[in-house]
Amino acid sequence: MGFFQEFKTFAVRGNVVDMAVGIIIGAAFGKIVSSLVADVFMPPIGLLLGGIDFTGFAFTLKEAAGPLPAVTLGYGKFIQSVVDFVIVACAVFVLVKSINRFRAKQEAAPAAPPKQEVLLAEIRDILKAGK
Repeated sequence: MGFFQEFKTFAVRGNVVDMAVGIIIGAAFGKIVSSLVADVFMPPIGLLLGGIDFTGFAFTLKEAAGPLPAVTLGYGKFIQSVVDFVIVACAVFVLVKSINRFRAKQEAAPAAPPKQEVLLAEIRDILKAGK
């Protein structure tokens, strides 16, 4: 089997396609969460803390000199990223918990026996009754 044939077999495998879809949806979900944090959660939190905008928090390591920009340590953006992460982690936790609850309900319900077993049980009962 050639390299390209092996690659084609690998690339169209179900798990790889599922993973690619998950990554694409995850990236889109990340943008939504970033907007939710930056535009919905952080303004009220900043207002409660006296009108503070976290994204502007930075510590200047070196002042700007001529055409060179200032060197800053943007810890406000880090705080916002931490809030983003916490929200994403909570959302994933709730999603996984819901999926596990759904799976537990499915596993709890006993599966119906296959047709062959039902027919064999009927034949057995008929033979027992005929004795």
